[in-house]
Amino acid sequence: MKTPRLLPLWLFPIDSPLKKISPDEEKIASLLPPRRAYQYRIVRGYARFALSKFLKIDALEIPLDALPGKAPKLGNNLGYISFSHCKDAVLIGWSAAKIGIDLERSDRKLASSQLANRFFTKEELQLLQQLTASKLNSKVLENWVLKEAVIKWQRGQISKDFTHWEINQESHIASHKKLNCKVNVFIKHYQSWIIGIAYSDLVDTDKIIIYSN
Repeated sequence: MKTPRLLPLWLFPIDSPLKKISPDEEKIASLLPPRRAYQYRIVRGYARFALSKFLKIDALEIPLDALPGKAPKLGNNLGYISFSHCKDAVLIGWSAAKIGIDLERSDRKLASSQLANRFFTKEELQLLQQLTASKLNSKVLENWVLKEAVIKWQRGQISKDFTHWEINQESHIASHKKLNCKVNVFIKHYQSWIIGIAYSDLVDTDKIIIYSN
């Protein structure tokens, strides 16, 4: 039986001081609109910062390939990285196995019924029918975060894959109905945030370590 591996996550306030990024990343950031440029810099900078501490490599020597709108990659067989951000925080995740993560405020309000009816499968909707309004918002938000994490794991596209993924939180499995593939998923509630994790290996809550400042 497989032993779950360590799964480190790093959470930083989105208004934290910027960290160093590579010259090539600076060139890319300079071509982006101001808001996107800031998001690009803060996420890449803290990805490099976190991994430099964890992997014991200089931040600018981390072989990170993370173009805007593309799934980030690590070279030199250093594992897998995923990241996300919401209005007030940045989340970085690393794993020896393929990973996808997503982050959202736990108090975010959604048009829950409309979103669920439009984007969720029949099986998912059946599980939501008996919930109160407040619990419905929470459960739809959890499923939404998990679906985004799974699509990052898949290296897919929200426009093409979102409605094909079905989340079963009881079994901690997400299934893609069209591609006939499955992946382990897990929701982590941490302070004011919800973290969605899609992970090629086993998911064990005791192995999920969150570093924050």
